Amino acid sequence: MLRNKSFVKRTRKGNIVRTVKEHYLRDDISCGFEGCRHNVCVSARSEAEEQGKAAVGDVNPVAPLSANPRNSVQWGPHYLVPDTNAFVNQIDILERPIINNVVVLSTVLDELRGLSMVVYNRVRAVIRDHERRWYVFSNEHHRETFVDRAADESPNDRNDRAIRVAVQWLGKHLEGTAITPVMVTNDEDNLKKASSNNITACRMEDCLKVYTEYPELLDMMGSVNITDRNSGDPAWDAYPEYLSPVQIQAGIKSGMLVQGTLQIAPYNYLEGSIFAACPDGKERRVLIIGRKDMNRAIQGDKVAVQILPRSQWRKAPSAALVDEDEDAVPDIDAKADVASSGGPSVPDTNEKGDGAKTNEGRARKRARVAGEKRSGNAATGAVGTDDSIMDEPTQDGQSDFVKSDDIEDNSSDGEPTGHVVGVIRRNWRSYCAFLDPSFANRGARASNAPVSVSVLAMDRRIPKIKIRTRQVDVLSGQRFVVAIDSWPKESRYPQGHFVRALGDAGDKATETEVLLLEHDVPFQPFTKNVRADLPPEGDKWLLDVDRDQVSSGKRRDLRHIDICSIDPPGCTDIDDALHAIRLPNGNFQVGVHIADVTNFVKPNTAMDKEAAHRSTTVYLVDRRIDMLPELLGTNLCSLMSNVDRLAFSCIWELGQDASIVSVTFHKSVIHSKASLTYEEAQNRIDDPSLQDPITNNIRDLNMLAKKLRKRRIEA
Repeated sequence: MLRNKSFVKRTRKGNIVRTVKEHYLRDDISCGFEGCRHNVCVSARSEAEEQGKAAVGDVNPVAPLSANPRNSVQWGPHYLVPDTNAFVNQIDILERPIINNVVVLSTVLDELRGLSMVVYNRVRAVIRDHERRWYVFSNEHHRETFVDRAADESPNDRNDRAIRVAVQWLGKHLEGTAITPVMVTNDEDNLKKASSNNITACRMEDCLKVYTEYPELLDMMGSVNITDRNSGDPAWDAYPEYLSPVQIQAGIKSGMLVQGTLQIAPYNYLEGSIFAACPDGKERRVLIIGRKDMNRAIQGDKVAVQILPRSQWRKAPSAALVDEDEDAVPDIDAKADVASSGGPSVPDTNEKGDGAKTNEGRARKRARVAGEKRSGNAATGAVGTDDSIMDEPTQDGQSDFVKSDDIEDNSSDGEPTGHVVGVIRRNWRSYCAFLDPSFANRGARASNAPVSVSVLAMDRRIPKIKIRTRQVDVLSGQRFVVAIDSWPKESRYPQGHFVRALGDAGDKATETEVLLLEHDVPFQPFTKNVRADLPPEGDKWLLDVDRDQVSSGKRRDLRHIDICSIDPPGCTDIDDALHAIRLPNGNFQVGVHIADVTNFVKPNTAMDKEAAHRSTTVYLVDRRIDMLPELLGTNLCSLMSNVDRLAFSCIWELGQDASIVSVTFHKSVIHSKASLTYEEAQNRIDDPSLQDPITNNIRDLNMLAKKLRKRRIEA
């Protein structure tokens, strides 16, 4: 069935053109259930087998949904069909390996692509892992599940209706199988409409209660509203409202606002700056000092900033800003403050009491932070808390705000300062965090009741993050991962949720994982899809002159040349080798041979994409994180001695003075004669009794290298 939709749009040149969009609706789209007996689904599985689409284990990629999904008392065997918001807010939960047999609607994927490419890519990554049994159902292209948008219907309402229609169709399609598709949504209106249409639906929290053996899943719920009533500062006021996107763009265009990426000072988390692009083409630094002026922006956010009046610019370097509240969790601080002010008493949980610990910690923090100075500059005056740094401009001073084209280099008025009026793009990610045992609220509570606590990010530039958890006693003293969900203007700190535990603080394996996560180093094991691209022979791979294009001449055979490699001790991924030969005319032939990884890693394969994502091999003191699977990195693509290996060679002819006479490049096959360490190579050079070809080649290479180095230094 073909549907045409025409509309007009304006081109960049201002011309109005009419566009016709053709939309094909089909009735041959499979439901994805591996045991479905409908003719369309059986035919789809048969076609996949005929086309050679190999199964991954016992999973058919065309129909991955299991015949034995998770069983619950409420729904029996069921598949999950999350809506868009479920993926956006709960992707950390849905990524867990225990969440399988999920139907991802094309409506949801399209919405995710527009809302968050990060979440979209994470969902796609799980879909590619066929063992997870996630299936993309193209409801937007199915004749019976496609819905038109009504005249009085918003795009969001239309998409919600499309999801309900798809779930309803799946329910009817699977009648007789005892399997129920369950729509997962936290949208109350969507739940009511689903109930009125006899569609099985539930909230995310109800869905997770089915996984009774994994109680930590409930702690991972995102977008939980945590009140800020225990901020510890009775004078705390809400943050200013952000300007609208239209106001921000107009302000940037007029020069009243500047934009840039917020960089928090590593020595002082309450001092940030951006480099603002000015109309003259130069970038100038604008300071943003204090929590109120940062206005809920964190490290890496792209922000819109209003330059403050010149009277509020910083005239000279000052002592580091101190925020007494940052040393302890707000809930505990609040109790200590109430107790010290004569309010209701708070029971101590140890001999000295948490209040004493907190006050001691504050004193140490004040002594340490106040003594820090800005890189080499002496402090000229003390500064109070962030609320006293700069007052809001009075009504009369509104006209004193500085435009971007009025910022001057080395101005006598001091260093420009500003305050954030909007966040253009958030840079939130998952953060490694820590819950200090002395900060954990261990008061009386229900055994499984969630508790609001604040955790400290390992990155000192990130503010505390408030989470709700049922695992306070377990997480106390541990490293774990949290994610930020929101930062309402009424909350002093951002609100987030627990993602997963890493281990005990101080443990070597735990701290190593924290290091890798904080520096965004991919270290997970290679997936089955990646390993499927490895040669089927494995470590038994041998050179085949026909397959590897040696007999055809496309790859030159250099196995007769005395080639060697020189690397650090213990090196197993030998990626280069070299040789030198004295020619009859007195010149030298010098060759550098690089392992030909492209022979095993083909473009756009799963392995190619994974290698591009990892970019490099990362070395730690006790291990390394490989860019390629070990079979390639340390075996087939390692130019080890006494085995045939594929390479890409660069061959020079050099004169006696090391000048280049000619150069050629070609694919090759080599047979290294020796894998030497630096020490072994130097010993060969220094031992006059050694006159073998490899040793003489190394001496010639050393002689030529010295001549090249001398020429470079003299140039």
